[in-house]
Amino acid sequence: MRLPPANSRRRWRSRTRAHRPAEVAQRRFLLLKVLIVLLFAALTLQLARMQIVQHERYETQAEENRLRVLPVLPARGLIYDRNGEQLVVNQPMFSAAVVPADVPDEQFLAVVAGLSAITGVTPAEIVALMADAQGSVDRFSPVVVKANLDEATVFRLRERQPDLPGVQVLVESARFYPTSDLTAHLLGYVSRIDSEEYGQLRDEGYQLNDRLGKTGIEFIYEAILRGAPGFRQVEVDASGRVTRTIHSTSPQQADNLVLSIDVNLQRRLAELLQEQMVESDNATAIVMDVRNGEVLAMVSLPAYDNNAFTRSITDQELRRLLNDPAKPLVNHAIAGVYPPGSTFKQITGTAALQEGVATVQTTIATRGFLTIPNRYSPGEVYVLRDWRNLGTLNFYGAVAMSSNIYFSYLSGGYYENGRTVFEGLGIDRLAAYAREYGLGKPTGIDLPGEAAGLLPDAAWKEETTGEVWTLGDTYNLGIGQGFLTVTSLQLLLVTAAIANGGDVLVPHLLRQVVDNQGNVIQRVERQVASTLSVSDANLAIMREALRQSADYGVARTGSSTLVSVGGKTGTAEYGPPRPDGRIEKTHAWYVGFAPFDDPQIAVVVFVEQGIGSTRAAPVASQIVDFYFGQQRLAEERGAP
Repeated sequence: MRLPPANSRRRWRSRTRAHRPAEVAQRRFLLLKVLIVLLFAALTLQLARMQIVQHERYETQAEENRLRVLPVLPARGLIYDRNGEQLVVNQPMFSAAVVPADVPDEQFLAVVAGLSAITGVTPAEIVALMADAQGSVDRFSPVVVKANLDEATVFRLRERQPDLPGVQVLVESARFYPTSDLTAHLLGYVSRIDSEEYGQLRDEGYQLNDRLGKTGIEFIYEAILRGAPGFRQVEVDASGRVTRTIHSTSPQQADNLVLSIDVNLQRRLAELLQEQMVESDNATAIVMDVRNGEVLAMVSLPAYDNNAFTRSITDQELRRLLNDPAKPLVNHAIAGVYPPGSTFKQITGTAALQEGVATVQTTIATRGFLTIPNRYSPGEVYVLRDWRNLGTLNFYGAVAMSSNIYFSYLSGGYYENGRTVFEGLGIDRLAAYAREYGLGKPTGIDLPGEAAGLLPDAAWKEETTGEVWTLGDTYNLGIGQGFLTVTSLQLLLVTAAIANGGDVLVPHLLRQVVDNQGNVIQRVERQVASTLSVSDANLAIMREALRQSADYGVARTGSSTLVSVGGKTGTAEYGPPRPDGRIEKTHAWYVGFAPFDDPQIAVVVFVEQGIGSTRAAPVASQIVDFYFGQQRLAEERGAP
C-alpha cells in the first residue's frame, strides 16, 4: 500500500462556502439603501404630520414669531376733588424689560449678565423672572426687570440693545399723587399686577406687565379708571424688535372721577387732629353731609406716602411700614374698631323714648353709682360708678351731662330685693335698635377693607364664650362699653341719622363720573341703607338733648362760634382694671351735627388715649368753624 508523503496534508473545506468580497459589499450596500429609504420615509411622515396634520399649529407659531399683537393702553382716568383740584397725575416712567421668547439659548447667559450689569438687578433675580414668564401663556409679553430708570441707565440700555436680543426699554405711565399721605387712605395706589392677580384677570384683557389699582378709590373704580385697551399688530425681527406696524386699533379712553372730598377741609382736619395726638398712636376724623351721605373729609393718622408704591417700594421701606405698631397702611376710620363709650347713649336714648321706657320727664336720682347683685353668688355685689355724682336728672340733663347711671337704668332697668324698680329696655330691644342704626355690619362705603365691628347680644356671648348674658352686660352695652366695638364711620352714621330725621345713609366718596370733555356720565345718588323705627318727635327730643350737651353740658368744648351744634362726647374705657375696679386707659370720642336748626354736616373725631371733651371735641369745634367760615367766605365772594 502506498502512503502519502510525510509532508503532505489533506485540505479540508467548510461545508458552508465562504462569502466572496463582492457579495459582502453588495449586501452592505443593500442594507444602506434600506436604511436610507426608511430614514426618508420617517422624514416624509414627520413632514406630512407637521405640514398637514399640525399645519395650523406650526403656522401659528411661525406667525407669532414674526407677527405680534401689542396692547395699547389708554391714559388712566384722573381723579378730582369736589372743587376741581386734581388729585392724581399720569407721568412717564422708563423700565428695563426682557422678552424671554426672544432670547436665543446660546446667548441666554450673556443677556442676563449684560442686563444685570446695567440695571443692578442680580442675575438670579433676572433668571427667576424669566423662568416665571416662560411658564406663562403670555410668553411674548416683556417682563419688567427694573422700573423707574434714570436717564443714564436708559441711555446705556438702549446703547446695548443690539447686543442684548429680547431686551427692551418700556415707556410706561405711572401715577403721581400730589397730596400724597393726605389722601393716601382714600385714593390708594396703582402698582404692577402680580401673578395671582394676572391669573384672575387675564381673561379680562389684562397683560402680564399691566398696572392696576391695589387699594382705595383706585381699586374700587378700577374698571372706570382703566378704560379699554386697543392693540397694535406689528412685525418683528429675530431679536423681537418691531420693524413695522401692520394694523392698529385705538383704545377706549378712560373716564375721570370727581370725589365728594374737599381737599382744603381734609388738610385742615389732618392738621387739627395731629395737634391732639400727644400720646396717641392713632386718630381719625370724618365730616359727612347728612343730607346725601357725601364724605367731605376723612382722615386716618398716621398715614403713608402712596407715591412710594407706584415706583417699586424698597424692601426696607415696606418692612418699616408693615412693622410700625401704629399700622399706617390701615385706614383706621373704617377699619379700626373701638368701644364707643358715651356716644352710644344716642342709641340707648332714642330706643328708650320710642319703646316708652323713658320720656323727657323721666327723672332718676343717679347718686353716682349703681349696685349690681351677682345672681350666681349671693352676697357679692358689683358697683357701677358714674364719672361724677350728677344728682337727679331728667332725660335732657342725662344726655347733656352724660350720666352712666341714668342710661344704665334705661338699658337694663333697676331692681331691689328681687323687685323691679325701673323697667329697662333689655338686651334684645337695645340690640335691635343698634342694628337699625347699622352697627355690627359694614356701612357699604366705596372703600375696601371696612370692618363690621361687634354688636354683642345674649346669643353671641353664649356661642363665643359659653357664658350667659348678665344684667351687667346690658348695663355696659347701654353706655357703650363691654364687648361692643364700632368704627368711626359707623358712629358718624348714627349721629347723621338722628340729624336728618331717621335715614341711615350709605356713605360714599364718588360724586360724579365725567368724560375727558367734562360731561357728566354718572351722578351718585343718595342711598338709604335703612330707616329708623324712631318717630320724628323722639328724634327731635334727642337732637335737643345733644344741643343742650353742646351748649352747657360735657360736649360744650365741641361747640362752634359760627353756628349752633348738637354734640356728644365719649370717653371709652379699655384695658385691664385697677384693683379698685376703675380703668385708667381711655379713648376720646366726639360726634356732632351742625347747624342745629337745619343740619348739613355731621362730624366724628376719635383720638386714641384721651378724654373726649379735651382731645376730640376741640378738633370738631374748629373744623365746624372752618367749614362754615369757608362757606360764608364763598358766599361773600359770589355776592354782587
